[in-house]
Amino acid sequence: MNEEKPSGVNPSGINPPDVNWNESGLAAAVCQDAGTGQVLMLAWVNEESLRLTLEKRTVHFWSRSRQELWHKGETSGNFLRLVSASLDCDGDALLFSVRPDGPVCHTGRMSCFFNELEVSGGAPGGSPPSGSAPAGEFTFDHNLLESVYRLILSRRDAGETGGSYVARLFERGEGRILEKVEEEAGELARAIREESREEIVAETADLWFHSLVALATKDVPPGEVFAELARRFGRGGRPESR
Repeated sequence: MNEEKPSGVNPSGINPPDVNWNESGLAAAVCQDAGTGQVLMLAWVNEESLRLTLEKRTVHFWSRSRQELWHKGETSGNFLRLVSASLDCDGDALLFSVRPDGPVCHTGRMSCFFNELEVSGGAPGGSPPSGSAPAGEFTFDHNLLESVYRLILSRRDAGETGGSYVARLFERGEGRILEKVEEEAGELARAIREESREEIVAETADLWFHSLVALATKDVPPGEVFAELARRFGRGGRPESR
């Protein structure tokens, strides 16, 4: 099991008896990425799973469906490494600040919260709330690559012939998409050799974007790439083929 050794130190000062458990002996626990601030998932803890979480510094839950302890990542390898834990003002909900080893959601996405709901109305006077997107538009969360990927999928699945740039790419087929990835990789290499910092940034954005379009041709979410990078972290990558 790829689990950090217990430090023997409770990072939060919280003790399981401090929690106001519900009638089932449970409390909701929200997990938030310590690096990005992205909300990753919500699950339930009981006294034992909270104790294990605080002692072992990897998140443990209580599975209500299986009625058993659930060490997050034990099967997938995508552990949640605890940074800190806090109780809300009523003592009946917890916030775990974590560093994920890979995608948190079983779908391969970094966060379980990826199904956007349409928000109607707005601020008094009919104007949208400050910082919100126009109706029908996507907003992006703390994990920008995941948000861009969702937008690409929406454009792909809409099948707007002659519509958005992404829809036109998919209309022209996988071959054209792969040509764009190769083209943008060459442009980035040229920019690094010859161009300004601003051009390097712009060309990198172009390559990342078209790489996400290419991933969408195979329905590979960026979370799977994050997981592979996390697996390699500190261990080196694959050996070069030449």
